[in-house]
Amino acid sequence: MTGTPTPGPVTRRHPRLAGLILANLLAVLLCGALVALGTWQVHRRAWKLELIARVEANAHGDPVAAPGPADWPALSDRDAYRRVRLDGTWLDGPDTLVRAVTDLGGGFWVLTPLRTEDGFVVLVNRGFVPGDRRDPATRTGVGGTRAAVTGLLRLDEPGGAFLRKNDPGADTWYSRDVAAIARARGLAGPVAPYFVDAERRPGSDVDRDLGAGLPVGGLTVIRFHNNHLIYAITWYTLALMVAGGALYLDRDAWRRGRAA
Repeated sequence: MTGTPTPGPVTRRHPRLAGLILANLLAVLLCGALVALGTWQVHRRAWKLELIARVEANAHGDPVAAPGPADWPALSDRDAYRRVRLDGTWLDGPDTLVRAVTDLGGGFWVLTPLRTEDGFVVLVNRGFVPGDRRDPATRTGVGGTRAAVTGLLRLDEPGGAFLRKNDPGADTWYSRDVAAIARARGLAGPVAPYFVDAERRPGSDVDRDLGAGLPVGGLTVIRFHNNHLIYAITWYTLALMVAGGALYLDRDAWRRGRAA
């Protein structure tokens, strides 16, 4: 009587071989994903370095005339933080206070519209006032006076801040939303789709300005986090670890196969 045949060595190895092939396939896919993430961070780092260089050049270059209506359609991120100059007259009416957190503490940015000599209106961030200086009587009024302003061109900030929406009806602002502020204030004439952070006046002093209740200009923060190199190294290192783990499994399986 013929008994049931005993599985040979090749038959016993099939499950182990299938598992090894699956592990290698997963390792290849995972390595590919990790390398792709690392390469993406390398490209992000190059983009961030170019951004930082461009912003530094814009912010520290000689001031140019603020873009007029003919230039507005071409405005882009490349124009952010460019030094510009404005000549015109401050418009009468209430300032717009936008909540702000600065190195001087919490308070408000004071935005005042300026009608330029070319006839268009630009919202100018005259600077910071502490929360207890919200009353217009605690700061210098400028309505109707002429001004020459130098500052940084900033792009519109529509909507509000994270989890905080602007409420024009309540005159509560968390971002410098140019279009919404222009509508709420009923500004006539073409209104620039950007605002300008005014520089600190020559010879001004922060403590003296705060004591007098004046907006403190020149507090624009130009700071960009650039941790992309660390992230890239992390992803590439993880890819090497996965590849090393797969190689170890392959070598161990090869040794077991020779010993069998």
